[in-house]
Amino acid sequence: MSNGPIIFALLVGGFTALVFIGFWRITVARDLADTRLKRLGETAPLESIQDYNAESVRKKASPLSRLVNGFGFGPRLAVSLAAANLSTTASEYVMIIVLLAVLGFAIGFWRGGLLLGLVVGAVAGYVPIFYLSTRAKRRKQAFANQLPEVLTLLVGALRAGHGLSQAMIDLTEQMPPPASEEFGQVVRAVNLGVPISVALNSLSERIGTGDIELIVTAIVVQSELGGNLATTLETISDTIRDRIRMKREIRVLTSQQRLTGGVLALTPAALAVILSLLNPSYMKPFFEPGWIRLLPILAVVMQIIGFVVIRKIMDIEV
Repeated sequence: MSNGPIIFALLVGGFTALVFIGFWRITVARDLADTRLKRLGETAPLESIQDYNAESVRKKASPLSRLVNGFGFGPRLAVSLAAANLSTTASEYVMIIVLLAVLGFAIGFWRGGLLLGLVVGAVAGYVPIFYLSTRAKRRKQAFANQLPEVLTLLVGALRAGHGLSQAMIDLTEQMPPPASEEFGQVVRAVNLGVPISVALNSLSERIGTGDIELIVTAIVVQSELGGNLATTLETISDTIRDRIRMKREIRVLTSQQRLTGGVLALTPAALAVILSLLNPSYMKPFFEPGWIRLLPILAVVMQIIGFVVIRKIMDIEV
């Protein structure tokens, strides 16, 4: 109990920091143009950022931003945040991860010692990363499913005599999110003076799929060299439709294997819960002080690894 005041101080400090960050995010006034330019600078490829006086942007960055970028994961995290459509910057998201990890460690250390504190801290710190990855993956999948309709609208607008910029404006007005949001960001970037090739490459980097890279490459090449862009996009649309159909067929054919992987992963946990309810004394030795506590943790880790391996085997590239 001698560590009680220290744990309480850590909890209060972490909670105060979270409240301060939330209050700062709500109350600080931001210029709209500056916010747009900052978003473009964080999501555009590094080669294109250098053309827009990136050195001056780095000098104006906060110490935390320079620290995050210094380790090399700042730009990648910024791209992931943009792909998930989160307005939080990379440095702010890193601060959230660190604060949750510290709070988790403090609670675990308070309740069960150092080992439990490390486990709870790691889990709490991984929660924002898991949320970011899941949100970005779902958004990318939704965007990929919209690509055939996106190309149909672009082809129709181009054949109607509209330019590429006007066709993308029509697209943002007629398509639901996330396609309207992504192409709307491209339109705003072009309106702010960013070359259309740079804006489209930023879109390709945010989404990160082969289909959008193929579309962006075709648009950039056709805009620079000329040619019938509508015909090219129509051919790409047919290819993407066939690929989506094949992916759905593969998902149906592997549904039994994916279900089997889930059952194999959940069965030991369900069995442990049932045994704990029927005979608590049978499971009690695994939670007594000592090295024996490592066995349940090792079992959970191995189950997670097995589940991930099964999912990877079922993830067939098309």
